Amino acid sequence: MSLNCNEINKVLDELDIEASFIQQIVQPGYDSMALYCYKNGVSKTVLICLAAGACRIHTTRRKIPKNDKPLRFMEFLKSRIKGCRINSCRQIGYERVIKLDLTNSQEHFFMFVRLWSAAANIIVTDENLKVLDVFYRRPKKNEVSGGVFVPPEPLPKSEEDLSRFPVRTFDELDESGDAWDAASGTASRTKAEGSSSEGEGPVVARPAGSLSFCEKIDRWYGEHAERLSREALLEQAQKLYTSRRSRMEAALKKLEGKREAFLLAEQWKHQGDLVLSYGHLIKPELSYLECVDYDTGNTIRIPVDPEKSTQKNAEFYYDKYKKALSGLDDLEHDISRAKKDILALEYAYDALLKEPNPLRMQQMIRQQTKPKQQIAKKHPGIGYEVKGWTILAGRDADENDELLRHHVKGADMWLHARDWPGGYVFIKARPGKTVPLEILLDAGNLAVYYSKARKARTADLYYTQVKYLRRAKNAPKGTVLPSQEKNICITLDEERLRKLEDCKKE
Repeated sequence: MSLNCNEINKVLDELDIEASFIQQIVQPGYDSMALYCYKNGVSKTVLICLAAGACRIHTTRRKIPKNDKPLRFMEFLKSRIKGCRINSCRQIGYERVIKLDLTNSQEHFFMFVRLWSAAANIIVTDENLKVLDVFYRRPKKNEVSGGVFVPPEPLPKSEEDLSRFPVRTFDELDESGDAWDAASGTASRTKAEGSSSEGEGPVVARPAGSLSFCEKIDRWYGEHAERLSREALLEQAQKLYTSRRSRMEAALKKLEGKREAFLLAEQWKHQGDLVLSYGHLIKPELSYLECVDYDTGNTIRIPVDPEKSTQKNAEFYYDKYKKALSGLDDLEHDISRAKKDILALEYAYDALLKEPNPLRMQQMIRQQTKPKQQIAKKHPGIGYEVKGWTILAGRDADENDELLRHHVKGADMWLHARDWPGGYVFIKARPGKTVPLEILLDAGNLAVYYSKARKARTADLYYTQVKYLRRAKNAPKGTVLPSQEKNICITLDEERLRKLEDCKKE
């Protein structure tokens, strides 16, 4: 659980950071911040944690790890807040929002630390409360650069109200205490008889009863925050899993509904046969044909267009039959993929439930929710991995040019539809291997599919190695002139294209 209002006041009384200077700022992760404060020759590390279920502020003697890369908010604080003097640090009423008054030789700032589990944040403003930057950007709450921050109004609370939030004593802490390494300033578990291992600095045992309130908080959350964080992540993962699975099941149900409609294909063919057989009974004043179904012996009505000939009316039903047959194959493939996606989601969720490390859990959740547009691609266009062979397909002039310039080499194979504009397809070479016919046919189908020849369904292709391509001068971007090329005629194979869909690389 997060610190309550009374615990925050007790921590602030113990911090005693007024009139101190901020020497350094470190952001170890995406939910915490550490301020290194200096006052009267004494330095303190103030840790601010915004993790759901574990929001807190306290001093710490543990080593704060640096993040692998500079983070936005930390870099902002270093440029504006580092070196500032902390004039005051107090909680606004009992609202669990801490206000720090900061000044340097030229500017005046306010830093608001909101320790609400559901909406924790750090907001830095100028003296007019104009937001300069925030830890978590939330546009709907106007918590973005340039907005105006409105601090919460302190609500009056009676003694009875405050008694509902007692200050914890942390009696459950292990009485053996932490052992503090005086050389490194980091904590480790006390060893038997207070001895230290070889090569370590002196170790001082600190029983729980002798710890300050901040030290108790630091130690208690050090032991329990991982569990608290994991519980919050599990709740978040469950919501994401439930939401995503419901959407995927709805899409699957819609596909299966379409399949039921397409299963009527034989009926449409039969109706076309009936129209041809009884076309002479079509009456100009009626929009239907009434006839006897020779399969069942029942009298039925078939919708027709009296202004069209018998042949045209029959063709209408035959066309529906043909589309249903081709559409049914595609639907079966889409339904199969949808079921596989649901199964993959279940496996991913199960793996997340078994993952003990909260940091790894965060990575797994972020990977599931990150939009595809934000995923950095290794190459332009679309990649396929087929039986150990890599196929790259460009879809326009820009992708063609980028692939040619930076992602293929001389021994790679190039394919392009002859006399049709469209994308380039490349088969990456493998040392000592000749491109198999099946792989060549796969790439050829992609070359036709990503060109204007797609509607014609059949096209001649030429193919050669990249080293035999020469750029055309004063020609459109990506235009090349091949030599030593060979020819192949490709007719689109829908089944082959469906299989290639399953071989796509992210």
